[in-house]
Amino acid sequence: MKILLDTSAIIDGEFTRILERSKSPDYSSIIIPVAALDELQSQASTNKEHGFIGLNEIKKIRDLCKTLKIELKFAGERPTANDINLATRGRIDAIINELALIEEATLVTADYVQSQVAEAYGIRTWHIPRQISRSALSFEDYFDEHTMSVHMKEGVLPVAKRGLPGDFHLETLADRPATRNELMSIVKEISELCRNQEIGTVEVSLNGATVYQYGNYRIAVTKPPFSDGMEITVVKPIVKLQIQDYHLSDKLQHRLDEGAEGIVIAGPPGSGKSTFASSLAEYYVDRSKIVKTFESPRDLQVKKEITQYGPLEGSFENAVDILLLVRPDYTVFDEVRRRADFEVFSDMRLAGVGMIGVLHASTSLDAIQRFIGRIELGMIPHIIDTIIFIKNGSVNKVFDISLTVRVPSGMSEPDLARPLVEIKDFETKEVEYEIYTYGEENVVVHIGSLDKPDIQQDAIKKLASAQIKDTIRRFDPGAEVKIVSERKIQVKVDKEVVPRLIGKGGSTINELEAILGVSIDVEAKTPALGKQIGFDIVEAGSAITFLTNGNAVGKAIDIYVENDFVLSSQVGKKARVKIDKRSASGKKLISAFLSGQEIKIFLSKSVE
Repeated sequence: MKILLDTSAIIDGEFTRILERSKSPDYSSIIIPVAALDELQSQASTNKEHGFIGLNEIKKIRDLCKTLKIELKFAGERPTANDINLATRGRIDAIINELALIEEATLVTADYVQSQVAEAYGIRTWHIPRQISRSALSFEDYFDEHTMSVHMKEGVLPVAKRGLPGDFHLETLADRPATRNELMSIVKEISELCRNQEIGTVEVSLNGATVYQYGNYRIAVTKPPFSDGMEITVVKPIVKLQIQDYHLSDKLQHRLDEGAEGIVIAGPPGSGKSTFASSLAEYYVDRSKIVKTFESPRDLQVKKEITQYGPLEGSFENAVDILLLVRPDYTVFDEVRRRADFEVFSDMRLAGVGMIGVLHASTSLDAIQRFIGRIELGMIPHIIDTIIFIKNGSVNKVFDISLTVRVPSGMSEPDLARPLVEIKDFETKEVEYEIYTYGEENVVVHIGSLDKPDIQQDAIKKLASAQIKDTIRRFDPGAEVKIVSERKIQVKVDKEVVPRLIGKGGSTINELEAILGVSIDVEAKTPALGKQIGFDIVEAGSAITFLTNGNAVGKAIDIYVENDFVLSSQVGKKARVKIDKRSASGKKLISAFLSGQEIKIFLSKSVE
């Protein structure tokens, strides 16, 4: 009997174990499809664990065939690049089925779907189901009830982080550094268990990085080229709390019960954000709410009533449409990181879904700062209403977010009223921060600092300066603005801009002075010319070339026609500057050259 192995049977390893136990097998030859070998090679070349595991299994099978005197051969066509790209859609499986028909061999597979398709083709099939084993993994010996995480890297002593969030220490776990072979053995154990999705899952598989979820353990494996060596980090939550354990104030409890639908849970790494999010999710389930999660990896410890979703086809954006059909009351978005994550959070909240976002932030204000720039400022209060900052495993600060229209604190002119976002201490209702647009910039002002006169004046002066510069630079982007005093500024603009800035009979400058509340002195900018240098001009092809002396090589120069500045450039290694005749500057220089106007070159003032 001839045996033909598909990719799943090779990777799974169960056939190898059967072969190891066999003393006189009933089959005379084992066929490995070239298509399966190439698929494994493709996975290994992109640093995916399954590729390495499959290739190692083939080496074991080769050694066993020699011992048992079984013929081992590779057969079939080599798949094209397109075939390998379509492997996830069954293209390689189809090639293997065709080969089994040609070879009249029994197909051995660990894939149930593949076995059903093969039987439909009339192929003899031996389906070896994946064995479910919950045996302890070797790294579990490092964990006790106080261990938060274990960190292992080749050539480094393995260490464990033990204690509680905000109060932990590192302990060395061995008296010698971990070796690459030891780490590879641990990864193989994890990979074999996580191939069965009833036990664990592969959450992320990238070039140089794999993340597994095995029970309560989140296991991150990195290797070159992503990291400088092989490393395994295993994290396990040691605390599972209920919302009552946080001893929230009655006021905050009422807010969570009745009013909070755009909640952000923030804090530094390891502070207990995810633990609080899990507690809050289960709290809402107990209050007869439908709760779902968005996670990558899916490592929140929650009740079975809460469905945990990962990215759909690699993207949370794809998962939004499905989630809206499920109609959750609340969705926990664990680890909002990328711009796309903020957009998904916002879209779902605006669609009416209660959102609980978890994100890294070193301070309570940083949590909202991360939304600025990713979401339009005026929309933030419609998306976020409550920020809960977690520190050392407990609720450290709670902010209430709202939108209003008024004059910002520290200003008095009524015409400066604008929409602004108020960030209030939830318990005291005192405004701690204001965020608003001033000119073209988003400004975050700490209201507490405005209680100090010197800081208040400094803040107001900076804001006034920003508005003045923004207004003047609408006439000349290169305008120089100098604040002479609280009531007087000095402005330098290009001489062509001066008449437009002053206006007919001084009308424009008078209007600006009334708006800005200051007196404005306008001057024309005088060019700061450096040392004039000699040159020759050569016109050839599509360029005009200035040949300078060797002392100017690598230096910046300014080119003028008469007294009008044309452009700045840098002298090349061959002491020349080439300018395209089709450019605006090139056309101006050609015109000056043909009309006999004087062309001057100066070393830039900064390089004299």
